[in-house]
Amino acid sequence: MSAFWLYVFTLIFFLFDYFILAMGLNIQYGETGILNFAYIGFVAIGAYMTGAVSMPNSVGTGQHYILGLNMPFPFNLLVGGLSAMVVSVLVAFIALRRLRTDYLAMVLISLSLVFYDICNNYVPLFNGADGLYNVPSPLASVLHLTTNSFTVVFALLTGVISLIMWWIMSRITRSPLGRTLRAIRDDDGVAAALGKSVFRYKLTSMMIGSFFAGIGGGLIIQFNTSFNPSAWLPGETFVVFAVIIVGGVSNNIGLLVGSLLVETMLVHLVAFLPAIPGHPGLILNIAAMMIGGLLMVMLWFRPQGIVPEKLRRSPAAVSSVTTPTEYAGIDEGVSHD
Repeated sequence: MSAFWLYVFTLIFFLFDYFILAMGLNIQYGETGILNFAYIGFVAIGAYMTGAVSMPNSVGTGQHYILGLNMPFPFNLLVGGLSAMVVSVLVAFIALRRLRTDYLAMVLISLSLVFYDICNNYVPLFNGADGLYNVPSPLASVLHLTTNSFTVVFALLTGVISLIMWWIMSRITRSPLGRTLRAIRDDDGVAAALGKSVFRYKLTSMMIGSFFAGIGGGLIIQFNTSFNPSAWLPGETFVVFAVIIVGGVSNNIGLLVGSLLVETMLVHLVAFLPAIPGHPGLILNIAAMMIGGLLMVMLWFRPQGIVPEKLRRSPAAVSSVTTPTEYAGIDEGVSHD
C-alpha cells in the first residue's frame, strides 16, 4: 500500500474516533450544559486502562503498570469505557452537586491537572512520563495483519464502532431522558420545579459522556500502540470543544462535520505536511492559530455552528394538542412524560 493511502486511512481513523469523543462531550456540554474542562482526563483513563488490561504481566516488559491481564479485544475496550464511567461518578459527587458554570469548570480542570501529575510522576501506575508502549494491536495476530493492513482494518472497524455509538446516542437524545437533559441545560431551576432531580440527571450525563470518552481513548491507544502524558495535555479538551462549537452543539451530524474540519483537516492532516526548512513545528503552530481563529469567527458570526440544533418536540405533548394555539405554546425543551 502506498504512503498516500496509509495517510488517508489514518485520517479516517481520527475522523471516526473524534466523532465518538465529540458525542461524549456533546451530551455533557451540548445537551446538559456541563462545562467539563476535564474531558481529556476521562479519555486518558480509557486509554490507560485499555492498554494496561491488554498487556501481559509487567514483569520482564521493562515497563511498570497495574493489572496486566492480557485481555482480548473488545473486552479490553469495554474496560476502558467502564473505568472512565466509574471515575466520572466520583468526580460528579465532588464537583457537580454544589458547583455550576465557571466554578464547576475550574474545579474540573484542576482535577484533570491533578490526575495528569499523578500519572506523570507515579511510575508504578502507568509507567510515568514514558507511558505505555508496545500495546498489542487488536486482531493483528489473529488475522496476521501487517502494519499497513492493520491501519486499514482498524480504521474501518472504528467507523463501525462509531456508527453503533451514534445510533445509541441518537436513541438517548431523542428519548425523554434527552429532553430532560436539554431542559436542565436551558434552565435547571425550572426543571427542578417540575420535579426533576437535576443532580441525578447530570450524573447520568457525566457517566454516558465519560463512557464515550473512555471508548475513544481506548481506540487511540490500540491504534497507536502507545500512550503517554504528552498525548493528553489539558489543551486537548478544547480541541474537542472546537469540534462541537464549529460543527454544531447538540447535533450529531454537526459533530461529524466538526470532526472533519477541525480534527482531521487542521490537526492531523497538517502533521503529514513537510516541515518548513529552519522552522520545525511552525506548521503545527499555524494550525493551532487557525483553529483559534475559526472558533472566534464561528462564535461571532454563527454561534449555532455549521449544522444548527434542531428543536425537538415530545411526541406525547404533540399528540395531546388539539388547537393551533395550544400547539404554538408547547415547551419544546422539557419532557412531559
